[in-house]
Amino acid sequence: MQQEATAGLRAAAARMNRPARRSEGRYALPAFFFLFFLFVVPLSSLLLRSVTDPVPGLGNYAQLLTDQTYGKVLFNTFAVAGIVTIVSLALGYPVAWLLVLLPSRVARWLFAILLLSMWTNLVARTYAWLVLLQRTGVINRALMSLGLTDHPIPLVNNLIGVTIGMTYIMLPFVIFPLQTRLAAIDPAIMQVAAISGARPTQVFFRVLLPLSLPGIYAGGLMVFVMALGYYVTPAMLGGTSGMMLAELIGVQVQSLLNWGLGSAAAFILLSVTLALYALYVRSVGFGQVR
Repeated sequence: MQQEATAGLRAAAARMNRPARRSEGRYALPAFFFLFFLFVVPLSSLLLRSVTDPVPGLGNYAQLLTDQTYGKVLFNTFAVAGIVTIVSLALGYPVAWLLVLLPSRVARWLFAILLLSMWTNLVARTYAWLVLLQRTGVINRALMSLGLTDHPIPLVNNLIGVTIGMTYIMLPFVIFPLQTRLAAIDPAIMQVAAISGARPTQVFFRVLLPLSLPGIYAGGLMVFVMALGYYVTPAMLGGTSGMMLAELIGVQVQSLLNWGLGSAAAFILLSVTLALYALYVRSVGFGQVR
């Protein structure tokens, strides 16, 4: 008797929830149309153009992957994105940890400085690096004054300048997710490890680092994906020898009107980004994705 009553109550609750679900579905319609017209339709058009312009087939993709010049651009893009990601994580991790350890008032000031640097105009920041890194710039003059070199080192119009400029610009995108993750770790866990006899390096590598992996994955993925598609900094600091994929797409579409090749390059960029995101979701679990 009691089971029948429970089943009846569940059926009544399901009937009451049905109209609410229909209502939620109606609310989701604007988001669906937004995604369809602003994401699905343009991407479908991009894919279609990459395999039909100037002639139907996979010629644009074959040209991108086999031509030596385009191969160098792809290598530059992934090499610079990888190096920038690794260096940003190496520099950003101590800063994020410092933000957690510092008194809240000092941490807020440091946080504000990072935000201001991120909000400063991107062209202005890149131009500042162009001035600093040139042959007669402050960095070369300092190196020669210290006796580390007797002639100016070429730091701009190559991939060295691009890597330095992009690492500086990407640092906040590593620091903020890492700081959030590190702040969520209970300090008592590390205290227990230290009391148990673990050395500081063991506490770091066996306790702190594993617990902060979700923040490392999130920051690293964000920096790598953004570095793949960066345009302004490589265009200003890289020169012709340091061309990256975003600049190649701009040249193909704006100057050469080669829409097919430009679309194929853009679709490769998108495919890599989606593949990396899928790897990230698989690594941290769908429930941990923010």
